[in-house]
Amino acid sequence: MTVKISKASTAASRLVFPAKQQVVLQKFRLPPPGPGEARIRTEFSLMSTGTENIVFNRLFDPGTHWDWWVKYPFYPGYAVVGAVESLGRGTKGLKVGDRVACRSAHGSHSNQAVADCFPIPDNVPSEEAVWFAFAKIAFHGVSVAQLRLGESTLIIGAGPIGQMAVRWAAAAGAESILALDPIERRLAMARAGGATAVLSQPLHEARQAILDCNSAVLPRVVIDSTGNSKVFQQALGFVRNFGTMVVLGDTGQPGLQALTPDVITRGLHIVGAHDAHNDATWNNSTISRLFFSLASRSRFPLDQLSTHRFSPAECGDAYLLVNRDRANTMGVLFDWR
Repeated sequence: MTVKISKASTAASRLVFPAKQQVVLQKFRLPPPGPGEARIRTEFSLMSTGTENIVFNRLFDPGTHWDWWVKYPFYPGYAVVGAVESLGRGTKGLKVGDRVACRSAHGSHSNQAVADCFPIPDNVPSEEAVWFAFAKIAFHGVSVAQLRLGESTLIIGAGPIGQMAVRWAAAAGAESILALDPIERRLAMARAGGATAVLSQPLHEARQAILDCNSAVLPRVVIDSTGNSKVFQQALGFVRNFGTMVVLGDTGQPGLQALTPDVITRGLHIVGAHDAHNDATWNNSTISRLFFSLASRSRFPLDQLSTHRFSPAECGDAYLLVNRDRANTMGVLFDWR
């Protein structure tokens, strides 16, 4: 086999937010991959409709972690799948043509360290493999909940991260997995992913339904994937005494996430989960490896999750859709082929 060593820069394109509520497709020159790097030609990238909507509209308070992170020009996105196009000199571990997943921004090409390229099994389609980054984030939520075999959990919000949390809960062996969301289409996806019951009513009206679906007891674990401060406050009332509330959905206004008397009077544990919460055991590489292992054996259902597809040139339409009708989207793909 002849390994293609790249010695030239590449004409590439990427999405950029030059300012608040602006997105453009920008051309740029990508330098040759260096030693230990691979040049990846993107097939698909997946929009993080929650994070990118917050960033696009600048829906966060001054002084928050969002405030120091979002500087213009801002390059959105963090989930890409593609093929190895060329290798830097001396690079080992990959070959040209390999399909890989990368934590990279929306763009046609990128140079990635081999250690940050995660091989995709042959039987996992690229449109499904691109969910790896969302699954990694949700993994942290289920992990910190210490969800055990036969336990119960309520997952509030069946958007992209909530869908991944449902699937991890099923993979972890939870007996009762309740998914709550007002959108019926999302609930159907949650049920396909392993939810044992789905609820469409507002959270403040759902107490009896939750009890009815969970052997007349509240779940020990409640996972809030919404990033909505009002939901957080309400959700505290649905955790079993001495149970765990997981804050998985990030918000641009953390100051509004007020506690209720439930925390002290019922001894609740509140724990946050975030993409950055990596350690030597669970990190981008190890979680992605587990995700692809489960997906390749049909233990992590991903089909039908991608609901919209855009060319990069249609990026304005894509973000307009998410701004106007986010509730009726799930996976929003950019097709770079």
